[in-house]
Amino acid sequence: MTETLTDDYYQLRVPGPTPVPRRVVEAMATAMINHRGPAFAELIAECKAGLQWAFQTKNDALVFPASGTGGLEAAVQNLASPGEPAVFVTVGSFGDRFATIGEAYGARVIKLAYEWGQGAVAADVAKALDANPDVRAVFVTHNETSTGVTNPIAEIAREVKQRGRLIAVDGVSSVGSISLPTDELELDVVVSASQKGWMLPPGLAFITVSEAALERSKESRSPKFYFDFVREKNYEDKGQTLTTPAVSILQGMRESLKMMREEGLENVFQRHVDIARGVRAAVQALELQLLADPRYYSNTVTAVRAPHDDPDLNKRFTSTLRDKYKLEVAGGQGQLQGRIFRIGHLGDITREDARQIVARIEKCLVEVGYIDAPVGAVEALDAAMAESAAAPA
Repeated sequence: MTETLTDDYYQLRVPGPTPVPRRVVEAMATAMINHRGPAFAELIAECKAGLQWAFQTKNDALVFPASGTGGLEAAVQNLASPGEPAVFVTVGSFGDRFATIGEAYGARVIKLAYEWGQGAVAADVAKALDANPDVRAVFVTHNETSTGVTNPIAEIAREVKQRGRLIAVDGVSSVGSISLPTDELELDVVVSASQKGWMLPPGLAFITVSEAALERSKESRSPKFYFDFVREKNYEDKGQTLTTPAVSILQGMRESLKMMREEGLENVFQRHVDIARGVRAAVQALELQLLADPRYYSNTVTAVRAPHDDPDLNKRFTSTLRDKYKLEVAGGQGQLQGRIFRIGHLGDITREDARQIVARIEKCLVEVGYIDAPVGAVEALDAAMAESAAAPA
């Protein structure tokens, strides 16, 4: 989708924020409208219908002025109560954040934590629920950007729903890029955010909410106002939002949803699969190691073990990549700080963008002395993307 494909264009390839296409930028530059008027009612209805399409759900799709973390906090506030047990499944930094939010609201957190780079095991979730029959909700990350891992959410959801519990999913970096069929999996709450696969600036959280989750929200004893599902739904049913929304981002969203519909949702998912497979193949051709267990590779972010044991050299690599080669990737978080770098490949990204990403990484690795000469990383990427496109996931 990117329109400028010269060798020197700046590429922002962190896991978020992601690039915003020109069409979306122009849509956001239109005149401001009254967020309590008929034009806004039409706008938000169109955006909510698009959200239901992308989330693959008939559940209510609520819009909050917030980051993805705000959406996670909303999930906790509405599904958990102080003193009550709740299961939090974590495979990295954002799963840990979900659990920390649970603690902040007084939930009795039962934390299932896994080694970073691994995915969660559905059988462990089942055991935790069987051992704690008073747990009413499970909170889990679908796609963990800190480690490049996608959890086996279908398997986890099956165990949760078989036991009659609610499930809240952090889909911030997956929905709209990786298929997450909300209704098919019976997911009660799914959270996403504008700055990821939606090709928008930061500023909005999107949350789908089942009828069971709305009923639970009415019972929850956690303090809530701004993120109250029921209160927000009552306003959105009237074509408004509880508080002043990010109107310009919604105007851009109307356009980004048009772009996604033009491509087709399955084609969006397949593009992310193809590019992710290509990037992983290129990384391996460069003799770099991937962090994630191959069973759980993410199609929106690839976590790569840093090329040097020396943190100073690693810092020089990423800074040279940014300053000289105009490619910005993300570093590691928490226990992985200085040990990995992360390539975001979600939202507004084409196969040509992927070629540029790989070519610049290869040039930079030669410059910092990790490899002596180019090794054909772009060719490895092209071959893997072609193979993936010929045999869809």
